[in-house]
Order: sequence, then structure tokens, then C-alpha cells
Amino acid sequence: MAEPEFSAKGVRIERWTRSLTRAGQVLIKDGRLALLTSNGREIDSAPVDAVSAARPRLPWLAKEDRTVARLNGTRYRLTMGEEPDHSRGSDLTQRFLQAIRQTTHGAHG
Repeated sequence: MAEPEFSAKGVRIERWTRSLTRAGQVLIKDGRLALLTSNGREIDSAPVDAVSAARPRLPWLAKEDRTVARLNGTRYRLTMGEEPDHSRGSDLTQRFLQAIRQTTHGAHG
């Protein structure tokens, strides 16, 4: 596959209390999810079928542009679309979760 199933730039990636990047990239390509810094350095990656992702459950964290992903046993908080237009962030979050579900179901189906 040449084209990524999902790609988002300008993503804030946090390992709970620690911000890893404010302008990172989330990429799903060839069955792998990769979290990258703003300069393209890999933070973490894993096969999509080994990744869990969902909306945060705590009310103060459950904003429409946020999701939580667990890769290799580590939880990351992803805030999509850190630009002023937050509607874009919620759209990216929905597309990300959908890409995870489709890729996971496609791998087992």
C-alpha cells in the first residue's frame, strides 16, 4: 500500500502528564500505527491490530478532539487539530478511530 490509511499533522501527543510534541504526526500505513514528532522522529509504533484507541472516559478529558491510544503497553493522549479550528480536530479524531476499527477488522476479516 502506497497511500496511508490515515494521516494527521499538528497533533499534540502526550504520555499523560508529559507532553512529547505539540505538532506531531499520527500515521496509519501498511497496517502500522506510528506516532511521530514534528521533525519525523518516531515516538512509538505498533501493528494496528495490537493498538487500542478510544475516546477518554473522564469528563474533563473527553473533549471532541481527543483520543487515547495504547501502543506497546503505553497510553498516549492525542489531541488532533491543535489549530484554532477545533471542528477539524473532532473530524480528525472520528476519522482516526474509524481507521483503527477498519484496519483492525480488515486484518481479522
